[in-house]
Amino acid sequence: MIRGAHAPRVLAMAPSPSRTFPQSENALRRRRRNGHARARVLPRMLLVILLAAAAFATDLPRDPDYDYDPPAPGSYTLPVVKTAGDGALLDSSGKSVNLRDLTHGRVTVLSFIYTRCAAGKACPYATGVLNQLHQLSIDDQTLAKNMRLISMSFDPDYDTPQRLADYSDAIREEKAGCEWRFTTAKSRTDLESILAAYDQTVDKRPNPSDPQGPLFHTVRVFLIDRDARIRNIYSSGTLDPRLVIADVETLLLEEAKLSKK
Repeated sequence: MIRGAHAPRVLAMAPSPSRTFPQSENALRRRRRNGHARARVLPRMLLVILLAAAAFATDLPRDPDYDYDPPAPGSYTLPVVKTAGDGALLDSSGKSVNLRDLTHGRVTVLSFIYTRCAAGKACPYATGVLNQLHQLSIDDQTLAKNMRLISMSFDPDYDTPQRLADYSDAIREEKAGCEWRFTTAKSRTDLESILAAYDQTVDKRPNPSDPQGPLFHTVRVFLIDRDARIRNIYSSGTLDPRLVIADVETLLLEEAKLSKK
């Protein structure tokens, strides 16, 4: 069950001006110039999927899921869903880190993915949305200093730190902007514990050569405040980048109000 989804509340609100998002044309040109080098790092098919996902997410069409104007930041509240789970991780440099250290101190957007996923509205789309948030933070110092992005793989046997580093280099357009960490569980036991804490389901497909990837999973992206409390959970139907950024800014405004009391 997806908790904290906004769609019913948003549709009931009066429209507000939508935020302008940067277009991806220049980024795609840069990616094309670097295409041959990146193809040596990642499978060509995955690179094509990631580029398509980034373009789709950056120029988001008005489909039935997103045919609304997002609410103005601070015009609504986000209740606490529950405390974010912890677990032992490895980042893309091979360094050990605890998940709790990545869910404190900044407003965090956590996405569960795996790099072999080729389902268009699953991992590639979620990663494209995070890339869009990262692009916004490059020119917004408030977001750069106060937002963190985490892409966590639930395929640790394949997604080694080196593969995550290659994946990060292939999809992240700029090194500037907010912190964006690529991680995986340190052990299978840690992985199961983390997945259970976040109610993230992952199953093996009957056909390991399925063109969409060997694993089947629900799309769940988590908005976590500085105190490691989950404040929203997005599904594939509610993962609108305009809404995510409005939620992040709502939490920052909430903090500012509390600090003045």
